[in-house]
Amino acid sequence: MLSLVLKKIFGLFATLLGVALMTFILVRLVPGDPVMLLIGERGADPAVYLEMKQKLGLDQPLPKQFISYLKNISHGDLGESIVSHRPVIEEFSERFPATMELGLLALLWAVVLGIPLGIYCAVYRGKTFDQLMTSISLVGYSMPIFWWGLILIIIFSVKLGLTPVSGRINVLFEIPTWTGFYLLDTLQKSVIETDGFAPFKSALSHLILPALCMGTIPLAVITRMTRSALLEVLGEDYIRTAHAKGNSMRRVLWVHAFRNALIPIITILGLMLGSVVTGAILTENIFSWPGLGKWMVASVTARDYPVVQGGVLLIASIIVITNMLTDLVYIWANPKLQENNH
Repeated sequence: MLSLVLKKIFGLFATLLGVALMTFILVRLVPGDPVMLLIGERGADPAVYLEMKQKLGLDQPLPKQFISYLKNISHGDLGESIVSHRPVIEEFSERFPATMELGLLALLWAVVLGIPLGIYCAVYRGKTFDQLMTSISLVGYSMPIFWWGLILIIIFSVKLGLTPVSGRINVLFEIPTWTGFYLLDTLQKSVIETDGFAPFKSALSHLILPALCMGTIPLAVITRMTRSALLEVLGEDYIRTAHAKGNSMRRVLWVHAFRNALIPIITILGLMLGSVVTGAILTENIFSWPGLGKWMVASVTARDYPVVQGGVLLIASIIVITNMLTDLVYIWANPKLQENNH
């Protein structure tokens, strides 16, 4: 097991090195000069332009820039934003709770609804409900997020007026930043200061539509995965034996079948947990959610090289580490896979 863990860690560093290289190259292939965006294209003094370029280290050859970038990363320095002049890691830390709060709530409602739907579809395979949910899952998985988000805004915000159009909370409320998760912070503030739950309700109302939009694809995937995993288990010999012994359908389903079908479901949940950060890019821009996705898009538009490089590397690190831990848990839960990996 130790050798497998070391192999996974080595693969993690190799992957992140590849991500750093690809991001470094691609961000410089995007048309536009960050220096010109900073000083303005009209009336720019060539001396000022060269001085600014030298200050940012963009006058060096690309290989030298990349080597310098890797040295800084090895010391935990992801650079400083060209636009805001703040450390990249600091800006990332400020926006990370907003993205995680959105992603976790989206994944939560997808799990709470998706697993029961998948179980019901597997039990009543081929019935009208199963066929209907299979079709809906396919549509949900294929649906463009930007289109679905706009539809939700038009229906629930514009037409019905039930939820805010954008933002994270009403600007009139003063929000403490204990954790950065507004639902927790506003709830704790309401309990401690006993000033009512208006801030919590505002944070929740702002979160509903983005979470609903972002959780649509995970819901479709979880439903189909649960159905497939359970159908495979229900066809095993020991399930037929359990039925032959006179066990009720409920006992066979929950005691014998569902527990053995959990492994692939947990695996897909682990992979989705790592990808909630990347899945928030479109959702955050549609709903003006102040998280990592909106931050990254704004940085690409501004040609803010350090932010794009550091942000992509940090997001990739979260995804790769989560996937690695998921693989290890999966292998630990399956002794046969441990033997195959030795």
